[in-house]
Amino acid sequence: MMNKKTGHVNHLAARFSTLAVHGGEEGHPHNPLSVPIYQNAVFAFDEVADTISQFETGEGYIYSRIGNPTVDAFEKKMTLLEGGEAALAFASGMAAISAVFMTVAKPGEHLLVARSMYSGTHSLIAHQLRPMGYEVDFFDAAGTDGVRNLAKAIREKTKLVYFESPSNPQLEITDIEALARVAKERGITTAIDNTFATPYLQRPLSKGVDVVIHSATKYIGGHGDAVGGVVVGKERFIHRMRHGIRRDLGGILAPMHAWLYLRGLKTLPLRMDRHCDSAMKVARFLETHPSVDSVIYPGLASHPDHELATRQMKAFGGVVSFRLASREQCRKLCDTVQLCTLGVSLGDAATLIQHAASMFHHKESDEQCEKKGVDPLLIRLSVGLEDPEDIIDDLKQALEKSSP
Repeated sequence: MMNKKTGHVNHLAARFSTLAVHGGEEGHPHNPLSVPIYQNAVFAFDEVADTISQFETGEGYIYSRIGNPTVDAFEKKMTLLEGGEAALAFASGMAAISAVFMTVAKPGEHLLVARSMYSGTHSLIAHQLRPMGYEVDFFDAAGTDGVRNLAKAIREKTKLVYFESPSNPQLEITDIEALARVAKERGITTAIDNTFATPYLQRPLSKGVDVVIHSATKYIGGHGDAVGGVVVGKERFIHRMRHGIRRDLGGILAPMHAWLYLRGLKTLPLRMDRHCDSAMKVARFLETHPSVDSVIYPGLASHPDHELATRQMKAFGGVVSFRLASREQCRKLCDTVQLCTLGVSLGDAATLIQHAASMFHHKESDEQCEKKGVDPLLIRLSVGLEDPEDIIDDLKQALEKSSP
């Protein structure tokens, strides 16, 4: 499986955890156990002929906006973990998402986007894509109805179907294989944001999806110390993006951040097992607490698409969403927690809690929030790596203090 002299791994034989540790890291001078950080912008040439050869063949390194050895190692590892042909890293998850939209379609063409998704993607559509001339419609992608909703919404000009599963923050589950099949029958590209699941829990490419996107800032890195994104798909598509949108707009990943992601991926399976196990315990506690109106977690039998999640996910992720009776109670709980950290993002080693209506929409009424697709009573909890009983104890005391 692994050559001890060269460090090369037989990728065909290696299982996920082995690939997470060794995959994509071979081929560096002096056989370093950890991929070096090539913290430089320019790569030197011996002769002019070398520059001509590299520009013509695309092999080797010229300038880190086009390619960098540390970043390449991260891209190779993500390719192996997602089971794709190639990958491309970006400066952020939003840079990756926007690059996919703009590579698949051009202004005047039609995009179909799942209604339940990250607010940053909503903002990209509203403030950038639509003003540029892209036609965008939303559809409800959850469960078995999602495929029927998609089929009704497809137009002749539809070029891309984009969705999340689980979605952020409502944790809706989409039938990935069925949706991809319907789109493929019409010649439409499908792209999924797989950030919440990671390739450890779910591999959409194996279910027929064309493109997988991650905000590497979250579980891929796992420690909240690097911002980045990555896209995995067919070699031809990634090549077009590398030498098109990313080259021209310049949203490249820094070598230092690529190295942090390589380090983070080595423990991804261990971390995700702990995140998922703890999230299930926290969700079960919240479901029994009298002050909690409802809990949303795909691992609970009460989730409307629990059976679908069970079929297409190895486990159910580290994010739990729940509703309280009022915005004031939500705000009080977020102000009262002591172990859980009030902050944006997710996938960190620390448990993160946020109430979007209080933090980002405090001047807007419940009705105004709902029109924007923001549930005013929903709290999102990214369950970290602390002892789950300590997380539960913290939520218990905060619920008691925040209850009417």
